[in-house]
Amino acid sequence: MKKIEYKHLRETLYREKLDNGLTITVLPKKDYHTTFALFSTEFGAIDQQFIPYGENRFIQFPPGIAHFLEHKLFETESGDVFDQFAHHGASANAFTGLTKTAYLFSSTSSIKENIETLLNFVQEPYFTDESVEREKEIIGQEIQMYEDQPEWTVALGLLKNLYPNHPVSNDIAGTLNSIQKITADDLYRNHRTFYHPSNMQLFVAGNIDEKEIIEWVKKNQLDKYFESEKEIKRQFPVVQQQELIPYKSIEADVVKAKVLIGIKGDNDDLEGVEALRYSIKMEFLLKLLFGETSTTYLKLYNERLIDDSFNYEHTVERQIDYLSIGGDAKDPYELTMILKTLLLTASESPDLNEVHFDLVKKRSIGQELQSLNSLEYIAQQFVDLSEMEASVFDIVPLMEQIKLEDIKQLASSFLIEKNMSVFHVLKRT
Repeated sequence: MKKIEYKHLRETLYREKLDNGLTITVLPKKDYHTTFALFSTEFGAIDQQFIPYGENRFIQFPPGIAHFLEHKLFETESGDVFDQFAHHGASANAFTGLTKTAYLFSSTSSIKENIETLLNFVQEPYFTDESVEREKEIIGQEIQMYEDQPEWTVALGLLKNLYPNHPVSNDIAGTLNSIQKITADDLYRNHRTFYHPSNMQLFVAGNIDEKEIIEWVKKNQLDKYFESEKEIKRQFPVVQQQELIPYKSIEADVVKAKVLIGIKGDNDDLEGVEALRYSIKMEFLLKLLFGETSTTYLKLYNERLIDDSFNYEHTVERQIDYLSIGGDAKDPYELTMILKTLLLTASESPDLNEVHFDLVKKRSIGQELQSLNSLEYIAQQFVDLSEMEASVFDIVPLMEQIKLEDIKQLASSFLIEKNMSVFHVLKRT
């Protein structure tokens, strides 16, 4: 068992990699009553084309299969897993992202029993043709619900502009058509490939003993048979910047038009600390330009060009690197022109000054330290930062190292018009 100390935060992690490849990370928090556990796999919505375990050629699976598999794992031969968690006083959930799927619970008691439930239902799939058909109707209703939301429409529309020939442009849940193609055999083949312990990690935090947790997990895993570890071979389209679609719009029954501007980067292959440093720099840049302390935000808000729907986000994961910014607009074309100008002249923005940077930096560090009181936040970050060279406890030290000049250089290199796209949801005429 490896002990990792973060003395500046008075935190200690314990990590062990089992013989079957499963990585366990334990964070004792003696002052907490709740224990939070998260079991995740490096398998998400974009992983649609790969060589299934034991086979020798690439297979294209339907969009939405990772999300479908997440749903189906909760239904076991002995019943609904949520009932098992509830019996032991736990609250459970799961989520599928673009590159990862995670299963979790929180509880104040019966920690051993709940950890065993978590490990068992995720690692012991049970699918039938009948249950898969039933699930198609449930997920189909979920897809239709999202399709009626303008926020979903504009976000997915921008992704289709930025990545027109890449699986990231598909909705995580798939489409009504794609989920109809999923079979029980497809689910088993995906599970066998991506749910091998060597592609997974377990994170547990709370008022727990690290040795006891690891021994429980070891015993649970020794009682199971796992096939030998093999490298997972995925395949993705080669993303070319010139394939980007500069503009697209649709009409819908909305009260206000929606604007979303995106810029695609090429830092999706960064790993560990460097990936984290890059993400933090982008967070600082966006806060300086469009955060609530910026003169730009206050001016746009006071002139009613933006409202509380205004938002910005940067996403960097395996195969993916883009930022998005926008919201509701009375005049979508005017807001688009203003935001594009602000982005393309960002390196010269008066908001990129030492006083403002110092304020944003201090506030960000304070918010991060406050977030570290949440076990759920810590666990989520361990999924997002699955490269073991970096962890949630590296964020504050990295924030402290970054300088204003780093932000200006990022603005000059990233905010480029040829990598920019716009998507509008316009009021139906």
